[in-house]
Amino acid sequence: MEKEQKQNLEKKNPEIKEELPKNNEKKQESKHKELNTEEKIKELEDKLIRAYAEMENQRRRFEKEKDDAFDYGGFAFAREALSLIDNLERSRQSLTNDENLKNSDALKKTLEHLDIINKDLISIFIKNNIKPIEAINKKLDPNFHQAMMEIEDDQKEPGVIIQEIQKGFLIKDRLLRPSLVGVSKKSSKNNKKSQEKQGKTEIK
Repeated sequence: MEKEQKQNLEKKNPEIKEELPKNNEKKQESKHKELNTEEKIKELEDKLIRAYAEMENQRRRFEKEKDDAFDYGGFAFAREALSLIDNLERSRQSLTNDENLKNSDALKKTLEHLDIINKDLISIFIKNNIKPIEAINKKLDPNFHQAMMEIEDDQKEPGVIIQEIQKGFLIKDRLLRPSLVGVSKKSSKNNKKSQEKQGKTEIK
């Protein structure tokens, strides 16, 4: 009965037949628009999240650069200033080795003054987070020490620092310059003896 009524209505009013598909099209369009708006919102959210993450990364980088500039800004100056300590040490050595000045009161007083100046410089450096590296009687560490020579010494284990040629320094936790050192090694006689012992044990 309903079908017959619809057919009769459509026959009487053909405009109704045309309106039905138009209504369906409108519904589909509205659904499509809703989907598009949801996608756009998601895209905007993604963009906002990425922008926020990038801003956070930049802020962290800026903070790190600021901290590094504060902590290590005087790195080049500190390295140059170390030449003062080196020159004081060279002056001390040359005065000590001068035959004309040996055992004189003038030499003793001069060396005392040089030692005071050296201590004052070191204390100023320490106040500014520039610290000397401990070297003598330490095991050679390539992160802090640079071996310049090997010295025969049977009293020490091989690779122990027994001479400091140039003092090394750290600025905070960063290496300013390594210590130039001389390290111990076994004497040639002891080396031969240890090799002979190893040879005998191998034969057994």
